[in-house]
Amino acid sequence: MTDLRHKFKELNCSVLIPTFNNGGTLSSIIEKVLKFTDRIIVVNDGSTDDTSEILEKFNDITVETHKVNRGKGIALRRGFKKAVDLGYRYVISIDSDGQHDPDDLPAFLDKIEKEPDSLIVGARNMEQSFVPGKSSFGHKFSNFWYKVETGIELPDTQSGYRLYPVQKLKGMKFFTNKFEFEIEVIVRAAWKGINVTSVPVSVYYAPEETRVSHFRLVRDFTRVSILNTVLVFLAFAIFRPLIYLRSLRKKSFKEIKKDILGEDESVWKISSSVAFGVFMGVTPFWGIQVAIALIVSHLLKLKKAIVVFSAHISLPPLIPFIIFISYKMGGVFFKEPVALEFDNISAESIYLNFIQYAAGSFMLGTILAAVFFSATFIGVSLRRRGRL
Repeated sequence: MTDLRHKFKELNCSVLIPTFNNGGTLSSIIEKVLKFTDRIIVVNDGSTDDTSEILEKFNDITVETHKVNRGKGIALRRGFKKAVDLGYRYVISIDSDGQHDPDDLPAFLDKIEKEPDSLIVGARNMEQSFVPGKSSFGHKFSNFWYKVETGIELPDTQSGYRLYPVQKLKGMKFFTNKFEFEIEVIVRAAWKGINVTSVPVSVYYAPEETRVSHFRLVRDFTRVSILNTVLVFLAFAIFRPLIYLRSLRKKSFKEIKKDILGEDESVWKISSSVAFGVFMGVTPFWGIQVAIALIVSHLLKLKKAIVVFSAHISLPPLIPFIIFISYKMGGVFFKEPVALEFDNISAESIYLNFIQYAAGSFMLGTILAAVFFSATFIGVSLRRRGRL
């Protein structure tokens, strides 16, 4: 234990325990953590039970108190701020309801030694028989959306047992206050370029009749769903493209060239990537074409570099021709094609013109995708056989 106390000090790490009305388990959690370190910050989030009296028994810990309950997100951020004020580099958050085992604390220290300044999530085994069904479903649901939003496959995005690099999070402005904060922080940390990883931890769910949970299924699930909606939009529009471009900065010109040419990929995958990129370059999603192309190509496991390169078929000099041809082709879908009238513009005419253009752009995109797929497939096949 002496070595672990030294390691907490050496790594400048503390333990953060947010708590609300968990008087039945709080004392034992603190006592178990004290076996490893006395660098403990407890945030009493407006508890109305005997939490205050319990905390008075511990002299060597730091206590922050909210007069009224403000939510787990606020409690965690209060703890982060206190940790930064005390000069800590990391905090390990652990719940006070007994679900997390303090004996797993060394696993976080070992991991952060190997990957400094990472955000580490304690990954629970959610397939165990005693795990509630709603927790298992929420776990899978959250993991799916996290991958969509960041491109990172994390085994347990809902675990509250985590190591936070608080110095790296310093200055970030968050907009959620309750349980959904734990989703927001790991998504936005990934967007900021912080390495988000995991380490296996154990989990214990008390029998339902004795379990104390402050999670309200309908209310809190609705909050998480709204948050994911906002995060997915921001991911498509801004952050996933930025993450991809950031990854290119770490590659040499030779590696980027290899990515674009797809030398290690199958002819089918290269051709499909070119076709999809061309299709997206023609579609009417101006401003977010590349963002959507990146997300979809990731989900379809296409070559993102080839998709982005091909999407640039809509270079500025070509845009007027693409729009004009799309508009004309869109007339096929109307018994009476809309005529361009610049001297009699109305909301209805703008709407009809756009519908005709959009329909035509999808038609043109499909045709060009087929042409480019065929040309690429033939060209790459012949090149690999040495005939080009």
